[in-house]
Amino acid sequence: MASGRQFVKYDLFAIDPLWRRLPSDEKDEGRREFSAVIDELSSDMFIRSFSMVGLRGDVDFMLWHATETLEQLQEMATRLWSTKLGKYLTQPYSYLALTRKSQYVGKHQHTGQEGTSESLMPGSAKYFVLYPMTKTRQWYALPQEERQRMMSVHFTVGHKYPSVKINTSYSFGLDDQEFMVGFETDEPSDFLDLVMELRSSEVSSYTLTDTPIFTGIHRSIEETLGSLGD
Repeated sequence: MASGRQFVKYDLFAIDPLWRRLPSDEKDEGRREFSAVIDELSSDMFIRSFSMVGLRGDVDFMLWHATETLEQLQEMATRLWSTKLGKYLTQPYSYLALTRKSQYVGKHQHTGQEGTSESLMPGSAKYFVLYPMTKTRQWYALPQEERQRMMSVHFTVGHKYPSVKINTSYSFGLDDQEFMVGFETDEPSDFLDLVMELRSSEVSSYTLTDTPIFTGIHRSIEETLGSLGD
């Protein structure tokens, strides 16, 4: 992984139903071509794929990727759309963000602590939950000390669920939301319990939006595309 700040992109794709009616050899060729682009670009950027087939009605899979330049993100998009499979894809959701150190971590540091690095620090869990988030303007009007106090309590709750790893990136001025929040876990029930407990925290009252929410299963790009159906 890179050691400096990175642009983070979440691309969520939906497959045209016409794709499933194509001859099997055409679908196989389309999947191979799409996978080859991902495999080639993976040498220069972080790319991870997730299947969402059967988990949401409006998207089928997601690519989570990070790199040092916007130009690399644009090159990747251009090449993927140019594949045979790309011609049967739509992109209902697309989110852009940038990594940075958290201003609230402070003394709440531990091994693998999110927010202490300027670059992405992904884990290796099976499941991934993603959502865009924006806070209220009232939050930013509070003194820094007051915000720190509430965030420290927020972190304390999070530490009760070590099976859940958070990946936060920042979209201020780059996209419509303020944050992109991605959670990795092998235990979806732990994530649900964490979110329920955080709902009663003081800082939660300063959340303006935190939807839509996407849940995916980490699979290789070949497995992810295979889940689109034969």
